[in-house]
Amino acid sequence: MLLFGSSSGGAQRWLDLGFVRFQPSELMKVIVPIAIASILSEKTLPPKPLPILISIISIIAIVLLIAKQPDLGTSLLIGASGIYVLFFSGVRVQLIKYNNWLNFGLISTLIGSGVYIAWNYLLMAYQKKRILTLIDPSSDPLGAGYHILQSKIAIGSGGLLGKGIKQGSQSQLNFLPEHTTDFIFAVIAEELGFLGVLLLLSFYGLIIYRCFIISFESEDNFSKLLGASLTLIFFTYIFVNIGMVSGLLPVVGVPLPLISYGGSSLITLMASFGIIMSIRKHKTPSYLSKL
Repeated sequence: MLLFGSSSGGAQRWLDLGFVRFQPSELMKVIVPIAIASILSEKTLPPKPLPILISIISIIAIVLLIAKQPDLGTSLLIGASGIYVLFFSGVRVQLIKYNNWLNFGLISTLIGSGVYIAWNYLLMAYQKKRILTLIDPSSDPLGAGYHILQSKIAIGSGGLLGKGIKQGSQSQLNFLPEHTTDFIFAVIAEELGFLGVLLLLSFYGLIIYRCFIISFESEDNFSKLLGASLTLIFFTYIFVNIGMVSGLLPVVGVPLPLISYGGSSLITLMASFGIIMSIRKHKTPSYLSKL
């Protein structure tokens, strides 16, 4: 990406092939869970300290490289995808089993150090401003707070039934930026109202429920870890995007899955669903170990 990447929005994270522009870091949302699940599922669960350490170091290294592009949203999702595999592998059980003040102190120190390093050395000035603006968007209504304010207006004006398709003032009059990508949820809320949003969330809930059932019914640890983590990262997409659009989370550029315009994220999601469908169709460990 340093030599061949093309810039967009102040970040050099796109690979321009002429006929298509692709974001290679999107692939890591699938590759990281596959790699971590493979490392942790080699032996019985919960895993031993060495595989856990290797997994954590790998996750941190990849997240730091992608955050340097800069791409905060993608780096956070990739980090979350790896952490989810650790969570489902039973690492949390070990932490509870050996819980004491020393462990609590070490974990607190690591979290505090990570926040300090991220704030002072990794986050760009505009990213810090987005986080600070989250507290009071009206402090910069024409700058960093503009997206959130316009999005809230769109969501609030939709009411119960919405204004109708193509009848939303915020999107049709271009008051709402990125209304086909990151902020498309606000468009749905404005045009289809609360009932339309409820229907969309119901479809999402059905997909998540079904994917979890498939994952936990699998016969081997690798498939369980991989399927469950991919399902939870799909939920994270939804949670972060809706939180971002409604002003509960900072604007980090996370699309609404299966709805937002964009090829890279769609390819990643289709690959994830393809893996989960493969887990459902082929339950034998010998096949899944080759994924």
